[in-house]
Amino acid sequence: MLPDPPAGSVLEIWLAGAAAQPMRRVTAVEAVAGLGLAGDRYALGGGTWAQYPDLEKQVTLIDRADVAAVAAETSSDLTAGDTRRNVVTTGIDLPALVGQWFTVGDALLFGMKRCPPCTHLERLTGVRLVKAMVHRGGINAAVFAGGPIAQGDVVRRVSEAEAARRGAPTGAGRPVPRVV
Repeated sequence: MLPDPPAGSVLEIWLAGAAAQPMRRVTAVEAVAGLGLAGDRYALGGGTWAQYPDLEKQVTLIDRADVAAVAAETSSDLTAGDTRRNVVTTGIDLPALVGQWFTVGDALLFGMKRCPPCTHLERLTGVRLVKAMVHRGGINAAVFAGGPIAQGDVVRRVSEAEAARRGAPTGAGRPVPRVV
């Protein structure tokens, strides 16, 4: 039997009610299947990238160490909230979750694609961070089974079988990740 894959944890949760609105930190949030995080711009139908496929914009995750590395490389005081990503993690390889099922707290997510930085983010932060964030932008994920997510919750990859038991689509209905 193979060992369980490593697990990480949630350090911070960030939401914005509308496109370009400042992010606000919360200690817990409800992940809503098919929408994203309750109260966040994309779950509310807005957001700068709202025209992109629904599965690609529901939740964004970024690693704390990547935020720190970008801040150091850009000689800025960039914070996790400045990156406009929803969930800040530690202890798990986020890019390895693209194309995989994983849980964050009680919610079941699927890693849809890497989340590259954009010039819109540069305009909002005033930091020239696109180059520094190219491989440190985190990932986009879709919510397939909702549930609460809170600071300190475990982030872990789950098997196809476990995801199916939780109601995830299988076969031709399984989501397809996108390489960017």
